[in-house]
Amino acid sequence: MNIFVLTGAGISAESGLGTFRDKQGTGLWAQFDPMKLATPQAFAANPDEVHAFYNARRHNLLDSEPNPAHSALARLENAFEGRGDRLELVTQNVDDLHERGGSSSVIHIHGELLKARCTFCQTVAEWRGELGRSDICTSCNRTGGMRPHIVWFGEFPMFMDEIETSLAASDLFVAIGTSGSVYPAAGFVSQARRLGIATCELNLEPSDNAGEFDEGHYGPASKVVDEWVGRVLSEP
Repeated sequence: MNIFVLTGAGISAESGLGTFRDKQGTGLWAQFDPMKLATPQAFAANPDEVHAFYNARRHNLLDSEPNPAHSALARLENAFEGRGDRLELVTQNVDDLHERGGSSSVIHIHGELLKARCTFCQTVAEWRGELGRSDICTSCNRTGGMRPHIVWFGEFPMFMDEIETSLAASDLFVAIGTSGSVYPAAGFVSQARRLGIATCELNLEPSDNAGEFDEGHYGPASKVVDEWVGRVLSEP
């Protein structure tokens, strides 16, 4: 069996990382204006403010730990490798909790918070500390061009060709902890349905596009993901 899993901020919420959108209006983008913090234009106009926002998020991430939902997906990946099946794990999250939870192959469609990219030479480097205008790119030695390795509004998500090829080859599409409102990822379920691929949603509550899924299981990610993995591994 080939399973394609898409994860969103909901899988990391129990690790203390805030979601961006929720139906209660308490997500990050209800508290902060994304147009002032998460666009290339915002970075060009006020890089210090953008860096401060992402530095705070980086600190929060480094203080967080993976939860049982991350560990469950790693357990599924390991079991699949042993029996010749395949798990494709694609995340909208910029955290590294899947990797710290034990997953060895993760595609980050929106970039990674613990990396920085030089706007001059496009070199990507691991970055766990403060990031600012005074930092020097170790590749081109220029100052003032280092930015978070994050896909901002108005920028195209990463690895889309690879993702679409993998989705088309899957037997089951599963969305975990997603709002169903951020495209192109929110359109994956429609694409799967057109291809005749079974679909399943695991979420705290029904997403904006929950009606497009064949089945849904709702509750805290640490519970519903672990239970779903258990069911998958019990199947012959």
